[in-house]
Amino acid sequence: MTNMVEDKQREICIRFGSEFYKCDSNLKVGISRNIKEGVKPIHGLRIIPEGDTNGWYIWAGDWSDADDFFVPLHAIHLSEWVPQVLPYLGLSPGWRFLIAENYEDVWKDNELLDDRTADQPE
Repeated sequence: MTNMVEDKQREICIRFGSEFYKCDSNLKVGISRNIKEGVKPIHGLRIIPEGDTNGWYIWAGDWSDADDFFVPLHAIHLSEWVPQVLPYLGLSPGWRFLIAENYEDVWKDNELLDDRTADQPE
C-alpha cells in the first residue's frame, strides 16, 4: 500500500479508536465475487491473520454460507476490485466496517477474536 493510503488508514483508526494494524498487500483477503458488480453495501471484517492471509473478509450485499462465496485475492489487487475499502484496511483484528454511498459505519466486534492476542508491531 502506498504511503498516502496508509495515511488514510491511520486517520480512520484514529477517528474510530482502533490500533493501526498494517495490512500486508502481499497477503490474501477473502472477497466475494459480486464485489466487482457494484453491489452495495460493502462489508468488511478482520479476524486474526493466519498463514498467507491478512485477516480481512470483504463482501457485498448479503452474507452467504456457500462454500464458494469468498475467493482468495492478494490485497494488492483490491485497488482494482474495490478501491473504496482501502482506507479501512489498517483497522485491527476484531473490527468491522460497512460502507455504501453516503454511509459509513465502523465498529469493534470482540466476537471476531479468539483467545490469541492481536498484537502486532507497527
